Amino acid sequence: MPRRSTPRQVALVVETSNAYARGLLTGIRKFVLSRPNWSLYLVEHSRYETDFSWLHGWRGDGVLARIENEETAHLVRTLALPTVDLSAKRLVPEIPCVETDDAMIADLAVKHFTEQGLRRFAYCGDPRFRWSIARAKAFTQGARAHGTDAREFLMDASAMRADERRRLASWLRTLPRPVGVLACYDIAGQEVLEACALADLRVPDDVAVLGVDNDELFCNLTSPPLSSVQPDALHTGFLAAEILDDMMTGLPHIPDVHNVPPLRIATRQSSDVVAVDEPSLAVAMHYIRDHADQALTVESVVSHTPLSRRALEYRFTTLLGRTIHSEILRVRMARVADLLASTGWTLPRIAEHLSFPHSEYMGVTFKRHTGMSPGEYRRHVAGRAAS
Repeated sequence: MPRRSTPRQVALVVETSNAYARGLLTGIRKFVLSRPNWSLYLVEHSRYETDFSWLHGWRGDGVLARIENEETAHLVRTLALPTVDLSAKRLVPEIPCVETDDAMIADLAVKHFTEQGLRRFAYCGDPRFRWSIARAKAFTQGARAHGTDAREFLMDASAMRADERRRLASWLRTLPRPVGVLACYDIAGQEVLEACALADLRVPDDVAVLGVDNDELFCNLTSPPLSSVQPDALHTGFLAAEILDDMMTGLPHIPDVHNVPPLRIATRQSSDVVAVDEPSLAVAMHYIRDHADQALTVESVVSHTPLSRRALEYRFTTLLGRTIHSEILRVRMARVADLLASTGWTLPRIAEHLSFPHSEYMGVTFKRHTGMSPGEYRRHVAGRAAS
């Protein structure tokens, strides 16, 4: 079908007030750069915006919307244009939806906590949001797979913040420790950190805290800095725009939910804990983390404990489910991944910083561990893979 000579007019009913939504908008923009026949219409607003007067008299071709309330749902139905939803709330189930995979976010969180040696879990959720409820359910299922339950705290948006923080602090005091707490999003994670301080609980030793959205500025302003799951918001926005483009062209569509997996966990101080009761194992794990920038060997790890290699290997495999070598590899590859995601360093510079003999060896090892080459991983995390 020939391309239209006049641009398609697309309204973006997406809030600009949080990092995830801005990531969606960035992904949409990336799509538009490859489609010069799109013209975007957007105004600044929040998640709960109900003033849509800016759309009165607008004549458009399609809509990308985060349908978070009944007013937005009514707007979309009134416009009667090809529309793709970017919210998990599904208030307009007859249209396609593109959303972050909440089950995979929960799976990543459980894996992260168990790798730190944690065996107790809790969840801080916001019952206003369907995605928070979905994350809670999946997180609880993941905890049960490890033979335990996940206790849950439900935030009350109508409460005074000081009262809510005291209630959260009281709840945190009741949890068996050490415990890993998944907060449904970064703002809730910050509230958990503040409540821990109020309850005189140490982070991460008593309570390891993990948020969702990886708002870089926000997560590094908290005390301590907040670890967070990074969703693939750029690809989510890009995919939604791609689906809408097909719809505006006249291609048939199915009102499916397209779930986009998260990218990674950005580990910061709030969850960087070694939570094992066996002293020699704890010493070994601390040694691996403290020296992960060096060319570690199993022998060097063993030499810093009072145990024989056989005895230490037994503790690793029975208590953590992995060998000493696999733990060294896991921690060092996590360092590689973090530098690929957070810096523009060349591969030789990363290899030198982490004491690999050469960047080719590092690259082969990283691909074997993650399934992606360092370059593929960097493009994936940066969102360039979407385009």
